[in-house]
Amino acid sequence: MHHVRTSHTTSTTRRAGRRRPVAVTASVLAAALLLAACGSRDEGTGDGASGDGTTTVTIGFDAPLSKDLAAVGLGMKNSAELAVKKANKDETVPGVTFELVAKDDQATPNIGQQNAAAFVADDSVIGVVGAYNSSVSAAMVSTLRDAGMAQISGANTAAALTQGADYKTAPRREYDNYFRTISTDAVAAPVMAEYFFDDLKVKKLATVDDKKTYGVGIVDSFTDAYEKLGGKVVVHQSLNPDESDYAAVVNSVKSSGAQGVFYGGEYPQAGSLKKQLVAAGFDGPLGGGDAVKDDELVSIAGAAAANGTYAHSDGAPIDKLDSAKDFISAYEAAGYEQPYGVFGAYVYDATTALIQAVKAAVEGNGGTAGKVTELRPKVVDALQDVTFDGATGKVGFDEYGDSVNQVISVNGVQDGKWVNGIDVVTVED
Repeated sequence: MHHVRTSHTTSTTRRAGRRRPVAVTASVLAAALLLAACGSRDEGTGDGASGDGTTTVTIGFDAPLSKDLAAVGLGMKNSAELAVKKANKDETVPGVTFELVAKDDQATPNIGQQNAAAFVADDSVIGVVGAYNSSVSAAMVSTLRDAGMAQISGANTAAALTQGADYKTAPRREYDNYFRTISTDAVAAPVMAEYFFDDLKVKKLATVDDKKTYGVGIVDSFTDAYEKLGGKVVVHQSLNPDESDYAAVVNSVKSSGAQGVFYGGEYPQAGSLKKQLVAAGFDGPLGGGDAVKDDELVSIAGAAAANGTYAHSDGAPIDKLDSAKDFISAYEAAGYEQPYGVFGAYVYDATTALIQAVKAAVEGNGGTAGKVTELRPKVVDALQDVTFDGATGKVGFDEYGDSVNQVISVNGVQDGKWVNGIDVVTVED
């Protein structure tokens, strides 16, 4: 594949190959199936029929809705809710009324798996939008697959979820029920590596991860690309995301001679790490993936210390896309407390894609939803062929269930706030 910069001071083309595999383990706890009934309804007989002749079909939603990542999770939930409301208002699927039921996974794989089991046991649930964390989706996907239920994420970026642990040398789709509307780390991390090496002129770098699937995977992909460019990773460290004192990591980075840091993890820890690095006298840039790009990072690090933080995001900046204007207007009009954030528009498109798949499945089912549990596998089949112009641009899926829209933006904190799209790169095969 090659990278084509579509907005920058110069226009260049660069090549990058597939990246090193990310190890993903789909931890399915059989005991959690016993908890499934906790999330199920007692109403109806499974056909979702109501007194007015319409069928109520539930879309499950899973994300962290409490604790450190609540802000991003709630922004995602709000975006999914907007898509559901629009579908109901527009009567996108005649005779079907959609309902969104959200569950909090607290960014914990075991809880996510329990939520998946509860969605499966609820015979009104047609499919699931989520999760935020790749590790949580890895714990959910096999339970949903076994029930013939679609899962679609607007936030997961671990390449192994769609192409398997050996995606670099032998990509294989393990779960045909899993889809995403966002690019993978194998696509995005090399763009960040090029930005650090070529634009920021960082030739020696420290890497830090949070030991999670996403964090380890994106550092691995970044390191592979960075070293191929000629960069040197002088030290690698891991931190405990449940702790707040990163003195040992900071001291290791300072003594290593690194000119910058690439962090694999999420914005709460990235903000704290940047703050502590600056306080210790380290003035190099800190980079990260899309999970680092959040306004809360600036609040956590402090405006001055946050300067020099860089993170990628999928697509061109949402606020500059004509295709996203209606989504942004609707979100603002709804008066949500939380911003839609980096992932909101992608979750909106993911929810819309699932709804479009339900529409196709209902049309192929004689125009009626029938039993939702029997419709589930038909929705999975239909989702593979869904294509439309969404808030984020063209929405569609390749043979692995990955997004066909491969545009990556580099964003940076300048003067205490995020500046979006300082570099925009189209990645082409």
